Amino acid sequence: MTERGPDAATLRGLAIDALASANLEEKCRLTRLAGERWFARTLSLSAPSDPSLPSRPGRPREPALVSPRHVPRRSVHTLEGRIAMIHALAHIELNAIDLALDIVARFCGQPVPRSFFDGWMLVATDEARHFGLLSDRLEKLGSRYGALPAHDGLWQAVEATAHDLAARLAIVPLILEARGLDVTPSLLGKLTEVGDAETAAILDIIYNDEKRHVAVGAKWFRFLCARQRIDPARRFQELVRECFRGEVKAPFNDRARAEAGLTPTFYRSLSSLSH
Repeated sequence: MTERGPDAATLRGLAIDALASANLEEKCRLTRLAGERWFARTLSLSAPSDPSLPSRPGRPREPALVSPRHVPRRSVHTLEGRIAMIHALAHIELNAIDLALDIVARFCGQPVPRSFFDGWMLVATDEARHFGLLSDRLEKLGSRYGALPAHDGLWQAVEATAHDLAARLAIVPLILEARGLDVTPSLLGKLTEVGDAETAAILDIIYNDEKRHVAVGAKWFRFLCARQRIDPARRFQELVRECFRGEVKAPFNDRARAEAGLTPTFYRSLSSLSH
């Protein structure tokens, strides 16, 4: 894929280029480029000449995508288990890059302030950095991203919420990313116990960045609800019931969620749902 000229490039166009790239180094490079140029205010938002939004993100031939039941077991107590865990996290972060790029590209016609796109390009560039850190860690442990199978569940959230920005914000940052706030602290503790300080340091970076990502989602979800004069917690629950096929699992990291603007009134009543 060749980068288009600087005069023709738009944020939406560069986001789509990054989303469509099957070369993961190029995907991360284009994501960083889009972020740098957007924050430098050298890009317009979109143009009629922008490429079409792909139905799926570009991916290399590996990893093979399988049912979640067939993904390798993850444990911090063996090297193989830690590699499987880091590989699974790298796969999540790769999907997170594309989820953020898709929000930018798919919803650029929405009547939202430019700062909406500031928030999501910050998320996209963070996710690209996280993927790089985890990929490098896999290589230092004698493996690589793509060496193990992975599952495709995260991209289902795009398909289920393609019709509605509020639904996308409810499911991606406020369900999927918020789940990371719940599970990462215990994982950090286990990694510290087994002496894997290098992986723990990467997860600590991701954990603190995820708080900001959930906050971006919560801010704009509340913005959309305020504009319609509807209760955000009630609307969140309606959208989760409508669009999310997974389970909203306790226990919750209430403190970290609240710091990000996601208070228990949003999610507590959903914790027994299983679709």
